[in-house]
Amino acid sequence: MAVTRTDLVLADVAVGDTVPELRYDVTATTVILGALATRDSRPMHHDRDFAQRRNGVRDVFMNTPNQAAWFERFLTDWTGPYGRLGRMRFRMRDSVFPGDEMVMRGTVTDVATDEAGCGWVEVDVTMLAITEGEERVATTCRARVAVPVEAGDNPWQRRGDAWRP
Repeated sequence: MAVTRTDLVLADVAVGDTVPELRYDVTATTVILGALATRDSRPMHHDRDFAQRRNGVRDVFMNTPNQAAWFERFLTDWTGPYGRLGRMRFRMRDSVFPGDEMVMRGTVTDVATDEAGCGWVEVDVTMLAITEGEERVATTCRARVAVPVEAGDNPWQRRGDAWRP
């Protein structure tokens, strides 16, 4: 599991840095609770028989909002409580199933301060699904996250013109 920081500031981050890896063993409960939490009642996320027969996949699979939550967790475990997600785009390429080990890896691609003085870090993230030693790229993501420019700065306090994600 990743360790949440409380002291990360923009000067601590450079292009090419890697975000500490997050590994998680996905279970049916992980998939189903994610669907329930997002009020997604589509059966391919909770009914194995439906997923196999109607969708032709091996099991129930993680839905889109559940994956989005895992990306946000991955990033905020790294940035700490002052990291504030500004933007996120991701592309699902393969499914994440119970029995997979989900592995998230990220690399910093840009570090900048905007006109309002907000510190931004762009990160490319890859979500892998590993089944019996075989790695698949499940989803790729590009995220922009605000981090404190210095100690005492808090991106969560930014509003209006001071917050331009």
